[in-house]
Amino acid sequence: MAAECLAQAGVRVSVYDAMPSAGRKFLLAGKGGLNLTHSEPADAFAGRFGTRRAQVEPWLCGFGADAVRAWALGLGVETFVGTSGRVFPKDMKAAPLLRAWLHRLRQGGGGAAPVQFHMRHRWLGWADADATGAAGDVAGPTNTGAPLSPARHLRFESAGTEVLVSADAVVLALGGASWPQLGSTGAWLGPLAAQGVDVAPLLSANCGFDVQGGWSPFFAQKFAGLPFKSVAIKANASPQTEPRRKSPAKDATAALNPDESRAAFERKGEFVVTATGVEGSLIYAASAILRDTIASEGRATFHIDLLPDVPAAKVQAEVNHPRGSRSLSSHLKSRLHLDGIKAAVLYEVLGKDGMNAAARMASAIKHLPITVERPRPVAEAISSAGGVRFGELDPNLMVKQLPGVFCAGEMLDWEAPTGGYLLTACLSSGRVAGQGVLRYLQKESRI
Repeated sequence: MAAECLAQAGVRVSVYDAMPSAGRKFLLAGKGGLNLTHSEPADAFAGRFGTRRAQVEPWLCGFGADAVRAWALGLGVETFVGTSGRVFPKDMKAAPLLRAWLHRLRQGGGGAAPVQFHMRHRWLGWADADATGAAGDVAGPTNTGAPLSPARHLRFESAGTEVLVSADAVVLALGGASWPQLGSTGAWLGPLAAQGVDVAPLLSANCGFDVQGGWSPFFAQKFAGLPFKSVAIKANASPQTEPRRKSPAKDATAALNPDESRAAFERKGEFVVTATGVEGSLIYAASAILRDTIASEGRATFHIDLLPDVPAAKVQAEVNHPRGSRSLSSHLKSRLHLDGIKAAVLYEVLGKDGMNAAARMASAIKHLPITVERPRPVAEAISSAGGVRFGELDPNLMVKQLPGVFCAGEMLDWEAPTGGYLLTACLSSGRVAGQGVLRYLQKESRI
């Protein structure tokens, strides 16, 4: 998106990508239908970014959900709003949109400069200012010959050799640390730290969790991979949890607004049992609270309402209803339609004695505690939290101490739930960075 913004202004742009082809994580996002964005009102949309709303909302004001849909339509891809409010391409595929986008970038036209793509170029960091042999790729149509900042002499590895590139300005869009096989390895942490840029650790976001002590062998073997459907979960943030990754000396934006704190989470939906714990949409949505509580207290507990559409009083009455000669399993199935994985997890948590205590069991049906002790590794997560702190960046997303170097996308210190929010914010941040480069080049009289 940054390249598109610059090329449309006539700036000569080169994109360097470590992978053999562009947009591999974009294609992965489309594996389940390419959830481009969400149709909910702008205020609710911005609220999905929690403690980073103040930083992300300005991006969305310039390029939000409606703009994403218009952009896709401009590439010949119509979108529709699903029943959940999520927005998808009509054909539910990522590849046609990506092909159209890359074709338009490479062809230029209509005043736009063609974008050059250099694949299999892995960024290694920066070279010294007096490095020789640099390729002459410049991010503007002219070069005044003025000395370039050492921060913009870039080192790449390609085909086993080192390639040096100089530029008038650079946008780093290197991703977080999830799905490293697609290129987002987090290897950029070292070069940025060497330049004195403060980076919050990369953590799992939209991830699964391991339950404390693990499931019993029976439960794990029989139910791993199966979903809890039509349940609700509730999670409360630890009162001891401080603002995530707060760095008062360097990040003045770390303080939380009262309405943006992760005080509690409650939602209806579904999630999945894994061999070691839990994952799926409800768990991903609560993952920030669970992860940060674990970091603070060593563990986190959420509660499942196995029958969210049945009032607690009715559950209690049905549990207490005489069951005669029927087994407890038959009684729960007959009176409450509670069987299968829902009945099994009650046994898993309560044990035989708890299941035979009617009041305790009725309470657990509406408020069953599940304790988790660790998030799954960041390489398995859908996305990652952490990254370049906003205190290091100006409003154009330029690194304050590295003039002409901009950052965008998931490598910045923000996170969001699934539902189109991640992709929309990545696109909009790229546009902000691209516009920032234009302003910088104009100020430096390079365009």
